[in-house]
Amino acid sequence: MLIKKPNKIKSFEITSERNYINRRSFIKSGCLIGGGIISDNILTAELPSQPFEILKNIKESQYSTDEQINNIIDVTSYNNYYEFGLGKDDPNLNSRDFKSSPWTIEVEGEAEKTGIFDIEDFIRPYQLEERIYRMRCVEAWSMVIPWVGIPLANVIKDLKPLSSAKYVKFETLHDKKRMPGQKSGVLRWPYREGLTIAEAANPLPILAVGIYGRALPNQNGAPIRLVVPWKYGFKGIKGIVKISFIKNQPKTSWEMAAPNEYGFYANVNPKVPHPRWSQARERRIGSGVFASKQPTMLFNGYEEQVAHLYDGLNLRRNF
Repeated sequence: MLIKKPNKIKSFEITSERNYINRRSFIKSGCLIGGGIISDNILTAELPSQPFEILKNIKESQYSTDEQINNIIDVTSYNNYYEFGLGKDDPNLNSRDFKSSPWTIEVEGEAEKTGIFDIEDFIRPYQLEERIYRMRCVEAWSMVIPWVGIPLANVIKDLKPLSSAKYVKFETLHDKKRMPGQKSGVLRWPYREGLTIAEAANPLPILAVGIYGRALPNQNGAPIRLVVPWKYGFKGIKGIVKISFIKNQPKTSWEMAAPNEYGFYANVNPKVPHPRWSQARERRIGSGVFASKQPTMLFNGYEEQVAHLYDGLNLRRNF
């Protein structure tokens, strides 16, 4: 599907899991993986260009859910990463030659510690943690993913934002040769996302560098991406190259593309429907074509940890 004008696109086409499975015959092998144990055969068979380095010294986290983890085929082959195409399997198919090393992250704006950092130096001071989180897409499907990363709150603290910094803005790499999906007009590139300082300082968000105990594959945002489990998945910006501390609320990519459909906060909320579909229930990918949808939880089930961030805020108006 070719998309030329942002205001006329169906921003998140809801792809039927049945149709997807019919297109991806390899799934019929039933390679279900639980508890984070992964077959090297699966990794190399489906992701031949990925080194999938094993990450070491990973700490378990108190914030992980004990729900059934999705298998790696689901997580690496059914996702949205428009920098590599609009289809669910495009990121897997079109990112195989993408080189995520060397990589730098620029920190700028209202903070004491700014500059350009090699990713190794950026990550090295922090303890890697496994965070098994629910991920709820705005398209009304969900997964459970075993991320590996570092708490964003620790990074924010060490970068020492000034009192004038009220928001954190993130940007993805902008390179049409390396990310061919950026040749389309689906969004204003580079991809941009943002959080309030309070949201960024919450203990739940992480900067993820891995899944299933191994380095992130390209299609999932290598080498570093944001994970905010109480928000819709499009807040999880991938391939981060810039972090900015700013005074005013930034305009985010989907908010600019379709402001009546996608807001800045993007908190998971079953009581606030998308203009074109309900958000009250969700389809858990991998649960089977004929499985019933399950109820969606406010803040994706993380209400206890984050509801206080929005005291006094109208969640329907500030969607």
